[in-house]
Amino acid sequence: MKNKILLTVVLFAVSFLFAMAQPQWGRGVNKIMLWQDGFPEKEYVAKPSDFQKKMLPSDFMEAKLEVYKAQNPNGLCILECPGGGYTMLSDSHEGRQMAGWFNSLGITYCVLEYRMPFGFSHVPLHDAERAMQIIRENAEEWGIQKIGVMGCSAGGHLASTLATHYSSAEMRPDFQILLYPVITMDRTYTHMGSFENLLGTNPPQELIDEFSNEKHVNASTPPAILILSADDNVVNPKNSIEYYYALRQAGVSASLHIYPLGGHGYGNGDFFPYKREWTEVVEKWLRQF
Repeated sequence: MKNKILLTVVLFAVSFLFAMAQPQWGRGVNKIMLWQDGFPEKEYVAKPSDFQKKMLPSDFMEAKLEVYKAQNPNGLCILECPGGGYTMLSDSHEGRQMAGWFNSLGITYCVLEYRMPFGFSHVPLHDAERAMQIIRENAEEWGIQKIGVMGCSAGGHLASTLATHYSSAEMRPDFQILLYPVITMDRTYTHMGSFENLLGTNPPQELIDEFSNEKHVNASTPPAILILSADDNVVNPKNSIEYYYALRQAGVSASLHIYPLGGHGYGNGDFFPYKREWTEVVEKWLRQF
């Protein structure tokens, strides 16, 4: 009897210590399937490459939304689109690892696991709009008043696509946070991996123009903050600079922060030498909302 009691106490203590060691964002995450009744594109067929089969979980063809609710919500929500060149999802350091930070600010944080295009260029945008719809439907229950979209690299392209191509007021983000984003599909300075995975190897000019988001900015485009490094050799900084100028020309509030070092793909990584600077500037920028 004593041994059983001792074992119970030990197991409880181990469970408690393990739970305390877990990041706060790992508790109570709500995972929502976006298309429980079938995809909107009836012809959508996923044809993953061998690389994608190794890099992505077996159910990656099903779009999902991971919701990390703030315990003390301040009215803001961020929909995060991880990068990955439209061939995979860097949903750890460009996704889940930021949940604790945003939750600590009172912000509900949602990570979008969007589908890969596989020749259907509008698929990621459909997933982003569906995610926005779900968040809007639950806004009152989750203590949300404004929803922003955030994206890194190719996820920044998806985030800026949602911000410039939203189909209704319900789908419009209230603000955008873009980290070293792909913005354009102009071959002279786009990220060609994202270009080919989203549009194909030889797309018509109309499709290239459609997904060159700097060309679709207008006065209704939501305010933006852009974070990047001058030495980014993966995504040309001109993507962010041209988008910033397009926003300013349209009279949209925009903030551009270019750090001298850091390269590409750092996300929430502590190895980025300006992590403290970019996170602080984003926190200050968010206070206006």
